[in-house]
Amino acid sequence: MTTQYSRVYLSAMGYELGPVVVTSRELEERLSPVYTRLNLQHGQLEAWTGIQERRWWQPEARLSVGAVAAARKALSKSTVHPSDLGVLIYAGVCRENFEPATACAVADALGVRGNALVYDLSNACLGVLNAMLDIANRIELGQIRAGLVVSCETAREINELMLARLLAGNGMEAFAEGLATFTGGSGAVAMLLTDGSYENPLNSRLIGAVSRVAPEHHALCRWGIETLPDGNQTQFMATDSVAVLKNGVKLGQQTWDVFLKELGWTAADIDRVICHQVGHGHQEAILKTLGIPKEKDYTTYRHLGNMGTAALPATAAIAEERGVLRHGQKVAFLGIGSGLTCLMVGLEW
Repeated sequence: MTTQYSRVYLSAMGYELGPVVVTSRELEERLSPVYTRLNLQHGQLEAWTGIQERRWWQPEARLSVGAVAAARKALSKSTVHPSDLGVLIYAGVCRENFEPATACAVADALGVRGNALVYDLSNACLGVLNAMLDIANRIELGQIRAGLVVSCETAREINELMLARLLAGNGMEAFAEGLATFTGGSGAVAMLLTDGSYENPLNSRLIGAVSRVAPEHHALCRWGIETLPDGNQTQFMATDSVAVLKNGVKLGQQTWDVFLKELGWTAADIDRVICHQVGHGHQEAILKTLGIPKEKDYTTYRHLGNMGTAALPATAAIAEERGVLRHGQKVAFLGIGSGLTCLMVGLEW
């Protein structure tokens, strides 16, 4: 899929971080019996991932509350009101219910009413980017003037389950499959897109996007519900990190080549990139493969971990807040998610 836009703007961003800081050292202390049993040295978790700490929500925190907090921050930076929104999409992997859509709780809290479209959209770690393009298409077609994407991810529950599972006596294979789980962080994000007719201080133009998929690799990273031998159900997460990296980078290279061609850019034209935040191994591999200098990338994974769908957009919001993204720059959002799916979005800041 290739899409180009002439009247779509990213007009505001907001984010909210989990308040509980959990260090990699703390997780390893809880895993001490496992490390002893498997003959692992402490410090390996940070060495493998580059993640020093991540954030969690408080126990029983509601996802819609985090999403609403991020949404209010985004709207406060703009002249767009909830009544102006033609669509509100909740795009997190984590949701409050199978039904209704978590977006409904967010819309209710914000005061979105009437003829607005309100729904959830899910596509692993690329949900927010996909939702941005969904809204962009509606704006480009003239159906709406403004739309809001929100997401809130929580890593506490799946981490606690994985800790318990490993402490119960599983071996190295289970530890390897669960390693990616311990990169998880918690956070919320909101991205406001408009047709540029509102007076907003940001209004970065969305130039275009390219997507490529390799669904033959859909079993490499899975998070869901499994039924135990006793009939009870529980969450599980299993990731073949080596295969995800290898095949994800390959897909990223294919997407990058088309992305540059379709947008008429060269790698040298791009001033800044924001990648999905996984860890230093993934960052180094993708930047090297695509030929992007490391100084053009901006990261948050060392202190926020992998916040799923919120990781890339929240990193962009932080980069904007800190003056890393500046007016006139060509910026690329580079997302690769389990499935495997790659989506790259180009903006002029």
